[in-house]
Amino acid sequence: MNITPPNSYEELASAVEHDGFVIIPSCLDNSSIKRLSESLDDTQYGQRNLLREPNIQKLAQSQEVRRVITPVLGPDCFAVKGILFNKTQKSNWKVPWHQDLTITVQERIEAEGFGPWTIKGGVVNVQPLEEVLRGILAIRIHLDANDHQNGPLRVIPASHKHGRLTAEQIANWDKSESVECLVPRGGALLMRPLLLHASSACLLPKNRRVVHLEYSSADLPSGLHWHTKV
Repeated sequence: MNITPPNSYEELASAVEHDGFVIIPSCLDNSSIKRLSESLDDTQYGQRNLLREPNIQKLAQSQEVRRVITPVLGPDCFAVKGILFNKTQKSNWKVPWHQDLTITVQERIEAEGFGPWTIKGGVVNVQPLEEVLRGILAIRIHLDANDHQNGPLRVIPASHKHGRLTAEQIANWDKSESVECLVPRGGALLMRPLLLHASSACLLPKNRRVVHLEYSSADLPSGLHWHTKV
């Protein structure tokens, strides 16, 4: 389920709509992965605001990435966030079940349905209206193979259809049908931010580097502006 070969991109939209995620075994070639790996600091567990980096901007605009984003969001979509995640034995952590609820904006403007507000990495973050979150698609590009031993993402298929959930709803959600997302080096995972997801700590001391990019195809309401549009 959700393994989408390169010759079936036309099925991506329906698969993402149905399950909230799709695994793409091959997204970038070895040379592209090598260049990315060399340009990113693999000693850190995470880096925010990656879209400031020219190489990440190039990645976000590349044919390889956009050909799997546009079937879902359309040709006018743009990248709005970039983060590097990494798990090693020195930077290892467990992530509880959650949804991704924040976006980054240029400045704080009080608007109905937006809040709470925070500052992370010097950038304004806010939880937006649910309709904004529903319009976002994330792609997680794996610079290292993600197997059972290095903290793979777990997701609950179709949970994105239930909208923004309370902490109590998440705690009481049946996790028995969760799926491990095992992604090869150079592969990618497409997912909706409202999809319930979690991950365990790594069992072996090896990198699990993931470039996480988020896309939208709509501007923000109420005078708010995405922090970055690529």
